[in-house]
Amino acid sequence: MADKLKLTCLSCGQANRVPEDRLGAGPKCGSCGQPLVPGRPVEVSAAVLDKAIRTDDLPLMVDFWASWCGPCRMMAPEFEKAAAQLAPAVRLAKLDTEAHPEFSSRHRISGIPALILFRGGAEVARSAGARPASGIVAFARGAGPAAA
Repeated sequence: MADKLKLTCLSCGQANRVPEDRLGAGPKCGSCGQPLVPGRPVEVSAAVLDKAIRTDDLPLMVDFWASWCGPCRMMAPEFEKAAAQLAPAVRLAKLDTEAHPEFSSRHRISGIPALILFRGGAEVARSAGARPASGIVAFARGAGPAAA
């Protein structure tokens, strides 16, 4: 029997357990039915992100951004491409720094766009500035063998 991984639904925040060998099969949240490994970035709330960082067994890369930020808007399609390339090994999320300033402050975000890779409840890598999809993928994969 495959190991079961804990994944927080990035849409509703519900905890789910998914057999590791089923990650690529499109598992869905048992509560809301949204994909747990969507292969695209998911806009999250601070509460859901907090829970995912603390409890998830998969690496989670978060793009801290704001709608007024030109480089953030330029990087958004690249982040989308990277999500498709990194799934199902890494999930990607976006947090609006304007809507959640307390969360941004707690994670010492001083410039955007900022990428932080979380694994096992801790920050494992950080990068500032816009990147192409290839750079985002390389950043995730360079953060350690379990990242991708």
